[in-house]
Amino acid sequence: AYVSREYTLARTYEVYSTYYDVKYPGHERNAGRPLRVSPVYSRLADLGAAFGEKSGWERVNWFEPNGTRGDQSLRPHGWAGHLWSPAIGVEHRACREAAAIFDFTSFAKIEVRGSRAAEFLESLADNRVARDVGALTYTQMLNEGGGIECDFTVTRLGERRFRVITGTAFGMHDLSWIRDHAPDDGSVEVEDVTSAYGCIGLWGPAARTILERLTPADISNAAFPFMSARELAVGSVPCLALRVTYVGELGWELYCPSEFGLRLWDTIWEAGHDQGVVAGGYKAVDSLRLEKGYRVWGADITSETDPYQAGLGFCVKLDKAEFIGRSALLTKRGTPADTKLACLVLEDPRSVVLGSEPVRIDGNIVGRVTSGGYGYTIGHSIAYAYIPATCQVDTRVEVDIFGTWITGRVAKEPLYDPTGSRVRG
Repeated sequence: AYVSREYTLARTYEVYSTYYDVKYPGHERNAGRPLRVSPVYSRLADLGAAFGEKSGWERVNWFEPNGTRGDQSLRPHGWAGHLWSPAIGVEHRACREAAAIFDFTSFAKIEVRGSRAAEFLESLADNRVARDVGALTYTQMLNEGGGIECDFTVTRLGERRFRVITGTAFGMHDLSWIRDHAPDDGSVEVEDVTSAYGCIGLWGPAARTILERLTPADISNAAFPFMSARELAVGSVPCLALRVTYVGELGWELYCPSEFGLRLWDTIWEAGHDQGVVAGGYKAVDSLRLEKGYRVWGADITSETDPYQAGLGFCVKLDKAEFIGRSALLTKRGTPADTKLACLVLEDPRSVVLGSEPVRIDGNIVGRVTSGGYGYTIGHSIAYAYIPATCQVDTRVEVDIFGTWITGRVAKEPLYDPTGSRVRG
């Protein structure tokens, strides 16, 4: 977005002129908007979307009409409750109990192609990504110290073609990291294809029922398992379907050329009415992912934390070919970390963290919160924090929320669907 001089000047003026204004957490800036919009932007607006902005993209925080069916009594205390809507809970529960549809077009999409594409990605990723065509892998890319520089999925589309999907805010960072390490002999091409494809997410217990109505393809669990990709038609729309989730429910990310995006949304929306499909926003996604324990790069994981500290050791394949950070991880594996990322459940459900709150045990400050929110399925306030690695499940903790120490405990994660049956069914 900041490549545009006009946008940059407008945003700079806004920041300067409102410097002393009180801005509550979740405050959205307005200058220069809307700038980047998805193919379904007008449809989302018609449905009453409350838009936020990320990297210049207009993204739905929640849909205002859904709030009429929500529970106002769940509004968080203090600052966390200022920019909040009961619609978040409605959209969250729809995803858990029926189905929810999301516009994920703003997700950054990077294609890596060429004769050495597989070898190149293997040299960067801590997980094994050069799997069979159609395989989808969750992986990190590390720096020499073993810190997490990137956190995303890689799908193998062909023998010489891969697609990386990463968060909206991390696209330029991850693209730069990959490009900076690419060989300059023409054997690998790295291209940002974000704007070329729309993405609609469909998740929930009814997701397969809805999608089966729209495609002749066999999308049963046996034919289309979790963490795999297939090309299929959804109605009249050609799609690349990824069976993956960031919300902890059965479903798909459906990618199509941008010009088909509106038709794809309308097709799914119409087919899902009798199944209770609800349009959802990113605030519901954040609540859903917290219950499932999915990490956010830049908050829960950073270039200063390694996969073992972050609870992502299951991704690390030290027995594969050399990759950046492998030597550091070999050393770390033999030396237990001092801290670990832990899930905390607070006793007051309306005391919601915003990030960076201190955590104490037995009166001593031991760590800080990385992210958190309210879990509408489990009915508790959730916080993730780095605390001493020796802390066990049920250890009593306190979190300082605006001067009040809120009691809680270390919980076993994930809080929701610990067996993964909802995702893999």
